[in-house]
Amino acid sequence: MAGHSKWANIQHRKKAQDAKRGKLFTRLIREIVVAAKAGGSDQDANPSLRTAVDKAKSQSVPKDAIERAIKRGAGELDGSDYEEIRYEGYGPSGVAFIVDCMSDNRNRTVAEVRHAFSKGGGNLGQSGSVAYMFDNVGVLLYSPEHDEDSIMEAALEAGAEDVIVADDGSIEVITAPDEYVAVKQAMTDAGLEPEDSDLTMRASTNTELDVETAQKVLRLVDLLEGSDDVQEVYYNAEIPEEAYEALAL
Repeated sequence: MAGHSKWANIQHRKKAQDAKRGKLFTRLIREIVVAAKAGGSDQDANPSLRTAVDKAKSQSVPKDAIERAIKRGAGELDGSDYEEIRYEGYGPSGVAFIVDCMSDNRNRTVAEVRHAFSKGGGNLGQSGSVAYMFDNVGVLLYSPEHDEDSIMEAALEAGAEDVIVADDGSIEVITAPDEYVAVKQAMTDAGLEPEDSDLTMRASTNTELDVETAQKVLRLVDLLEGSDDVQEVYYNAEIPEEAYEALAL
């Protein structure tokens, strides 16, 4: 999530997710299916599956739905065969976008993503056109009420790569992708369970936007997320809190 006011932005995005909870459940279930397919049904031996399951649980996806998704991915139940597809492109003011999808119909998915970019004032790019601007990292987010020194000490002891304090006082613990599960578990064991956490694509540099342009970027994000095949949308823009408020997210 881009933005100087990390905590406020996360809260705005959560409200938007709550409004689309049915689609959110579908995306989380697909993520579990693909993770189980790629690495098996044992969560202890498959960190990607464990991460997907934890994410689903945090959004109150029913336990039986999670278990069915694991079995489908592991081949124990019949179901659609999803593949992971990544698209790259540019939004308003040249903001770089990465769009991760899971689909059982590649032609349908690319058509929907291309249409969203076109309608939202952007354009679909070639593979590799913006990926170099992003790094794959694990992020644990803590609210401004947490003690910075306690978080930093525990995070570094757990093997985190960095601890970042945002302008609003919220704290981010950054991990390597393969250390994400272990660091999150260590932080939780230390009594420092994050309010939000995920494996994500983080831009190396962000573009600061005015409110009007930021609103256009958020509209494109909303168009992309309107596709059932889109799992995650990443972008290298600093979104002012006022832009969220103006769109009533």
